[in-house]
Amino acid sequence: MSSANNGNSEDRSHLTDPVPSYVDSTVHEPGPVVPATTIEFPEPEADPEDPAMGHSSDVRRDISHARRLVVKIGSSSLTDADGLVNPARIDTIADALEARMDKGTDLIVVSSGAVACGMGPLQLNQRPTDLATKQAAASVGQVLLAQEWARSFARYGRTIGQVLLTAADASERDRARNAQRTIDRLRQLKAVPIVNENDTVATSEMRFGDNDRLAALVSHLAFADALVLLSDVDGLYDRNPVEPGARFIAEVKSAKDLQGVAAGDGGRLGTGGMAAKVTAARLASRAGVPVLLTSTENIGAALDGADVGTCFWPDQDRLSAWKFWVLYAADTAGRLHVDAGAVKAIAENHKSLLPVGITKVEGSFEQGQIVEIIGPDGALVGRGEAAYDASMMDGMIGKPTSELPDFAQRPAVHADYMSTYSNRQVLR
Repeated sequence: MSSANNGNSEDRSHLTDPVPSYVDSTVHEPGPVVPATTIEFPEPEADPEDPAMGHSSDVRRDISHARRLVVKIGSSSLTDADGLVNPARIDTIADALEARMDKGTDLIVVSSGAVACGMGPLQLNQRPTDLATKQAAASVGQVLLAQEWARSFARYGRTIGQVLLTAADASERDRARNAQRTIDRLRQLKAVPIVNENDTVATSEMRFGDNDRLAALVSHLAFADALVLLSDVDGLYDRNPVEPGARFIAEVKSAKDLQGVAAGDGGRLGTGGMAAKVTAARLASRAGVPVLLTSTENIGAALDGADVGTCFWPDQDRLSAWKFWVLYAADTAGRLHVDAGAVKAIAENHKSLLPVGITKVEGSFEQGQIVEIIGPDGALVGRGEAAYDASMMDGMIGKPTSELPDFAQRPAVHADYMSTYSNRQVLR
């Protein structure tokens, strides 16, 4: 009956209305997988007369023959001017990486670009500065970036695995070992580990700072034979390469080769400028890992003969794996302030830290935790494993060993469990 529908019938007129369009901006859609027909290194885009080209050295030869290689790629190399993922660029990079793997090299990729890739879809015209927006951009960008890496390597029938790390993962020994095992297993299964900082959960207080530093730590974590840092600059110059008279630096054998070098900060899409790259290269060198720094446009030459860009030689007195972890990755639970005599003993003479040299104890650390050692001028001298907890060490301040009970006559931090910055070189 018609009366039965009065007030109860559902209005269905909207079903015939035109469907509104909700898309008013470009949304990234991964393209089809087109199988590759050849495996070869892309030709470099630099002029053969470019000062960054045509270099040779024993260390470059070692890099060209490295069996386990970490390759870091910057944000600007993966995105276009609008911050969108650039499939063609990723394909060129994947082509070079596959050509190197075809030569028998195990590859680990440290890929920047998550935040940058999320900027376009979220209609952000500049890199976000507040943490929440940065994490939102990263959550969008990580998906797009992983999709494109997967599509590009699928052209060669190869699988990728995404490994997202935070500084906290590297700072705790067990978590660092878990990350190491995951990366190793991916390589054993012939998948390509794609590593990035987990920006969606990292905080400003617990960050690697930039993916150049992350790449240096991953090269140590994965026992890599070499590290290649790729960006939008073809190598290291003593000043901005656009300035007249800028001198190209082909080999960095020690800190002396960096004297007088002025390096800048990151660009619009990234966080790591040349200063960050040089610091990361020196960091990897301390772990005994040689580093090649060049532009992504020259990736073919970099991964083939390593005759392009700037080569950082590994330090002769490389740190052990444990001491490197303590110095550059481990989380610390407290601080020991020491006098000038203690600084000389531990930094110059490589002696243990005795209670007599301690002037102040900070924190509530337990025995076995890592503590920072601070000199009288406030400078960080090094880090080490505390032999006592904070409360016990506080009662030992300034006392000679002979005045301490028998159970407390061992060093506060033994030299075997201490790593100092005495040989560290920092680019200023």
